[in-house]
Amino acid sequence: MHAIEIRETGGPEVQLYVEKPEPRPGAGEILVELAAAGVNFIDLYRREGRYPLPLPSVPGEEGSGVVLSVGPGVTRFEPGDRVAWTTVLGSYATRVVVPQEKAILVPDSIDLRTAGGVLVQGMTAHYLVNDSYPGRTGETVLVHAAAGGVGLLLTQFLKRRGVRVIGTVSTEWKEKQARDNGADEIVRYTETEDLAAEVRRLTGGEGVHAVYDGVGAPTFDASLASLRTRGTLVLYGGAGGPVPPVDVMRLLWGGSLTLTRPYLEHFRATVEEFERRAGEVFAGLADGTLRFTAGGTYPLAEAHRAHTDLAARRTTGKLLLVP
Repeated sequence: MHAIEIRETGGPEVQLYVEKPEPRPGAGEILVELAAAGVNFIDLYRREGRYPLPLPSVPGEEGSGVVLSVGPGVTRFEPGDRVAWTTVLGSYATRVVVPQEKAILVPDSIDLRTAGGVLVQGMTAHYLVNDSYPGRTGETVLVHAAAGGVGLLLTQFLKRRGVRVIGTVSTEWKEKQARDNGADEIVRYTETEDLAAEVRRLTGGEGVHAVYDGVGAPTFDASLASLRTRGTLVLYGGAGGPVPPVDVMRLLWGGSLTLTRPYLEHFRATVEEFERRAGEVFAGLADGTLRFTAGGTYPLAEAHRAHTDLAARRTTGKLLLVP
């Protein structure tokens, strides 16, 4: 089998395409032949050393494929099943060993490439809008990186709830993508000197009920300043860099604000929750109320190029690696 291997942290170039021994599933594990691996910002964080990564290591945490064999004690899957998974380190490989509790069956109505890229971002959008801040009909929210993988799906979930969405993007092309997925208003942060002032202009001076911010350091201050009294900042990622320590008194002076920093793994803590949340994402894709956008598909051997493009914000939607 072949895999991407990281032997030292650093830039995209530290990802090596290597041949490795065929893995075998242990107790409670399944062996899957990869159809597609999703590329996520956490993969970049681990490669850079921002998040812990044992070295040497095969990166990647999301994917899909067909079960080849199962280990002792596996009761939920059998060879031939179409499955997808999340939070399984080692997914940038042609064969992946997956704990059975981390995998889910893929409905026949969903193609495997879609399944390999939609779960992390789809379930993230799902918990953001259902748990972190449940937007309500008539409210207005701000979605940063509205043309990104989470941003596109999050906007669709919010519009299903009757929420007005203001999205931020960097280019005309990304603005079109965001509007096509339901964004009501767009602010191009590359052309706006004061993002918060523009958001307040679009809300009659009041500010938004909530901000969904996966960018981090570059947008954090503007996100706080865009909130109305008792508004909520949902900081769910740091694509632009980690946010420095925050003086909590800023929440008071901003108008009794709420700040939360959620993480997907805490919102799929049990098999039952995983199946419910993923099942609702799959159901939305199947009935057409959700659209998945694959922003680029790369050969597994070119994982370095996918990381470079994602970090440079040259893409929209989700990036995939295929064998």
